[in-house]
Amino acid sequence: MARILFVAERFPPDVGGLATSGGRISRSLAELGLEVDVIAWSRLLEAGKVQEQLTDLQGLRVFRVGQFRQWDMTMPATVNVVEWLMSQRPYDFIWGHYLFPAGFLATWIGQLHNVKTIVSVRGNDLDREMFPPGDFSRLLWTLNHATTVTAVSRDMARKIEAVSARNDSIVLPNAVDSDLFAPVTVRSGLRDQLGIARDELVLGFSGELREKKGTPFLLQALSEIREERPACLLIIGEVRAQQKATMQLYAAEHPDDAARVIVTGHLERVEDVVAHLQLCDVYLQPSLFEGMPNALLEAMACGRLCIASDAGGIPEIIDHGSNGFMVPRAHLDHLSTAIDEAISLDSSLKESIEQNARQTIIDSFCLEKERQLLAKVVAPLLSIVR
Repeated sequence: MARILFVAERFPPDVGGLATSGGRISRSLAELGLEVDVIAWSRLLEAGKVQEQLTDLQGLRVFRVGQFRQWDMTMPATVNVVEWLMSQRPYDFIWGHYLFPAGFLATWIGQLHNVKTIVSVRGNDLDREMFPPGDFSRLLWTLNHATTVTAVSRDMARKIEAVSARNDSIVLPNAVDSDLFAPVTVRSGLRDQLGIARDELVLGFSGELREKKGTPFLLQALSEIREERPACLLIIGEVRAQQKATMQLYAAEHPDDAARVIVTGHLERVEDVVAHLQLCDVYLQPSLFEGMPNALLEAMACGRLCIASDAGGIPEIIDHGSNGFMVPRAHLDHLSTAIDEAISLDSSLKESIEQNARQTIIDSFCLEKERQLLAKVVAPLLSIVR
């Protein structure tokens, strides 16, 4: 049986799309019959300490490594852990989930030990790291030395080709379990529990709210919509610490509107996320740049009426006017206009768009599609192993 080392900066129960996708892909690899060892960093462990995390899937082991303050200490310490694991039984290939730090470390270990490597490019890792103060030379070295590179969208593959010497990136989109993320009856009492009035329009956002997700445009849209009708902004997740100042300034300038921003905090159970998504009259994803947002796929799988920017791979998901709506990134200050137009549509047309949104996920972004693509990604390396 082939063995793979899967290196991930974030991994469940960590929050965020990177952790979600890492957990999903590593489980799918194990279900394909590979032995998968995961190395993931943790700030909750003593620096350099190694702790095995129990899993419920045979063939999947997860090792947490305590992270140092600086990567120049974390990296060599992690190499020591990997070499200890490899001394027990060599890996057939190594997967780095995100260009840096995971992809770089995976590629470096692969070069040291002559092991084939896969690096998955997710979004921020290329969109931000190629610009100062990002480490462009390390990014380029990783792309050019990895055996195989996957991109989360066609847009990302195009950027990889533009910045590096390779034109063979494999597009491996995000995926959603459409059985878990599905339309359900609105949970009784949840609206009252959150303090949402019966006549309020619910604008939804899911995930970790941060600058790249378009925080100012979400807040501006809330204020403008509230000039016309009662509305609230439901953030299904958390607000990143760096955005607290933005939220505080908004509260100082628009206290009445800020009082209608409802933050659930991290919801561990998928069922709770789905229940909160069902409350959203409109789901919003006004990202400034993106790979392929898991949260948008989840909202579409739940049959929500979605409005997103045209960042990254979003145009590969949304067919404007058919399964959702897009607003150009340059015109996100008009987000409230798009919301007004969407909620003013005939109810039968809205229902058709919501059904099309879910069908898009079932047809093109389901777990089975991802597993088929994963099998194609690893097949050439497995043939080398055999």
